[in-house]
Amino acid sequence: MTLLSDYWFGLTEHLPSAALVELLAEFDISEPSARAALNRLTKRGLLVSSKRGRNTYYGLHAQAIPLLEDGRKQVVAFGAQDAGPWDGMWTVVAFSVPEAERQLRHGIRTNLRWHGFAALYDGLWCSPWDKRDAAFEILSELGVRSATVMRAGIDERSIVQAVSAWDLEELKQQYIAFEEEFSPVLENTRRGALTASQALVARTKVLDSWRNFLGAEPDLPTELLPEDWPRSRTRRLFFELHDGLAPVAKARCQQIIARYAPELATLVTQHGPAEPTV
Repeated sequence: MTLLSDYWFGLTEHLPSAALVELLAEFDISEPSARAALNRLTKRGLLVSSKRGRNTYYGLHAQAIPLLEDGRKQVVAFGAQDAGPWDGMWTVVAFSVPEAERQLRHGIRTNLRWHGFAALYDGLWCSPWDKRDAAFEILSELGVRSATVMRAGIDERSIVQAVSAWDLEELKQQYIAFEEEFSPVLENTRRGALTASQALVARTKVLDSWRNFLGAEPDLPTELLPEDWPRSRTRRLFFELHDGLAPVAKARCQQIIARYAPELATLVTQHGPAEPTV
């Protein structure tokens, strides 16, 4: 889905399954695993398939487009701190679910985490941003019967502050690990030392690694973070590497698709994140 989002976004034409299998082979994914993944994504309604003779083709399902576009916007916005100064208020969700409905409890936690909440206590989740609408939508869709959503300030005399819902030291180490892994790749990119295949793989890998941070922290306000927090410089590293690799990675995609459908290769797009100029 990441590959199609980056290089086939907005196109209604279907790609030969053989081309997609070879693209995935760039990532050391075997043919059986690649075809199984295509089948799973089709059953989930994210891809749609078609037949031409004995050959199978795949394209993005219309319902996948908003999901991919929303994901791209979140990737671009993360770490930009466009929200301005933090107002010191938290969105707090308190809920109670009987043990007999354990699966519902798991659904609440999963969805709250996706929207940037973290557990201060087992049934008390918080976000530093105004996420009331998202919280009500989650609770309504899951049919939760016992829950409260509020906006609140945390008294500074509290023994436990809300920011402790996130393990800042662990987060810091994740950012540092990202820098250690991708800084050498950026240097090789600047020197033009990567092959087209390596560029394609590195561009997707850095995007997937950066996207992990979106689930780890909700773009915490700078007011809550220690000095010299690595998020901003890690963000610059991500964009320079991801955007810098785009032309070569796109060319590699075109090269592979051209082996199976030359008429489609020229349609390959370059839709991935681009660092805002403002």
